[in-house]
Amino acid sequence: MSASLLSTALHGSKKPERGWPVKDVILSIDCGTQSLRSLLFSSAGELLDKAQSQYEPYFSARPGWAEQDPEIFWRGVCETCRTIKERNPALFERIVGVGVTSQRDSMVNVDADGAPLRPVITWLDQRKAQSVYVPGRLMRLAFRAVGMYEAISKGQTDGKCNWIRQYQSEIWERTHKYLQVSGFLNYRLTGEFKDSIASQIGHIPFDYKRMQWASKRELTSKLFPIERSKLPEVITPGERIGVVSQRAADETGISAGTPVIACGSDKGCETIGMGVVNEKSASLSFGTTATAQTTTRRYFEPLRFMPPYPAPIPGHYNAEVEIFRGYWMITWFKNEFAHKEALEAQQRGVPVEQALDELLREVPAGSMGLLVQPYWGPGLKHPEAKGAMIGFGDVHRKPHVYRAVIEGLGYALLEGLRRIEKAGKHRTERVAVSGGASQSDEICAITADIFNLPLVRGATYETSGLGAAIVTSVGLGIHPSFDSAIKEMVKYQRTFEPNPQNVTIYRELYERVYHKIYAALRPLYEEIREITGYPERTEEPRSRV
Repeated sequence: MSASLLSTALHGSKKPERGWPVKDVILSIDCGTQSLRSLLFSSAGELLDKAQSQYEPYFSARPGWAEQDPEIFWRGVCETCRTIKERNPALFERIVGVGVTSQRDSMVNVDADGAPLRPVITWLDQRKAQSVYVPGRLMRLAFRAVGMYEAISKGQTDGKCNWIRQYQSEIWERTHKYLQVSGFLNYRLTGEFKDSIASQIGHIPFDYKRMQWASKRELTSKLFPIERSKLPEVITPGERIGVVSQRAADETGISAGTPVIACGSDKGCETIGMGVVNEKSASLSFGTTATAQTTTRRYFEPLRFMPPYPAPIPGHYNAEVEIFRGYWMITWFKNEFAHKEALEAQQRGVPVEQALDELLREVPAGSMGLLVQPYWGPGLKHPEAKGAMIGFGDVHRKPHVYRAVIEGLGYALLEGLRRIEKAGKHRTERVAVSGGASQSDEICAITADIFNLPLVRGATYETSGLGAAIVTSVGLGIHPSFDSAIKEMVKYQRTFEPNPQNVTIYRELYERVYHKIYAALRPLYEEIREITGYPERTEEPRSRV
């Protein structure tokens, strides 16, 4: 699958003149589901230049499968780096360090030479493995008592390492290392099988509390029994993974010997890229998967038995609640209902989102009582859940549906943040937003009203890359601490203050209606699941012969 290369020169495409004031330039490599971006940041957090390689998010050999060629990621690194170097050679030569951030829970099987043995099974993949762990009677009773038995069953059948072991055993036997995408790219850059602790998020045997690989007796090792020899060495964010090898230098144009610093996952880097360094702030990601996340020194579980993840700031955790396929619903709405707006936007030469903002302005807060619960995909805590729209009347038109979708996502994120606050026994004073939908002023304003908190939007859209640059700058000693790096590098474009009149409407709808929808509809969701078989029910774990 070939990648199409898009490039953008910030501040114009003019090459830097002699006396260019930028001393230290940091290269962030941000590998996402649909594109890879190479980004040059100054030590002051300015985005100096970037190039982007786009590709299809996955290919499907069978229905429900979602795989990707891992070489497409490395080709993206090489192409984007060479593009920037050709355009800005003087700036590119000032690169003092490299940091990699990437999508989560998308794993690469490689041999001893680092060559991929099969396509990546991405986080979007829906195939199921057979159970590998059968809890004893007492453990079954305990899991059922806390409502986690189906989640335990689902977790291990979702583990793609288990599927490969069961159905492609010859590939598993040849696997030297089982790596996150970040670990794969770190290897290609340095020749070292090392990755950041803060990147180890997914169906792997990791001890999140102790931030290390789990021992054999721990539950994650039973659910995902990967041989320790097949796992990479994990190191603290900010530590040096290695240096750019001569081979990588020849392919990318990055100077051989340039340090490569351990960073973290895209969501974790996004959080610090928005300046969220403690529990007083929360980061909202308006992406394909929407998340509410904060940074804390304390280990606490926002959802029972769902751990916080290691943060890119050493010794810290990112407590998170996830809305699967969150702002993907905007894409769904555009594809299904907004053909007219898309055509008008094209004729006017403006983004489709701008035309959709006009729809949002047509409708008052609360969408005249139309509410959406955005459970567009079942989760571990809600395996039977479905999406719901309630409150339809003859007053409702397309703009009401769109605003109700945006408000429903806001309610879901607020519900997630309330769970984080309850588990952590703290209150959030400000929220920061990033992700594609954050470019919409109307969506940001609606979210500020729903949360009844000041909402800040970053000066750059590339917040994951900025977070990686922050970690890299601290690792290189450019900034003495994360606090000083964030103070220097994170800047905000705009603050959205809540509208008191809208706040009242949203508070009433959230507390008196939205917060009760799931409990009221859950029995009906169960009936639908029983009748139709969707969402598929995870089978009871049983011993395998």
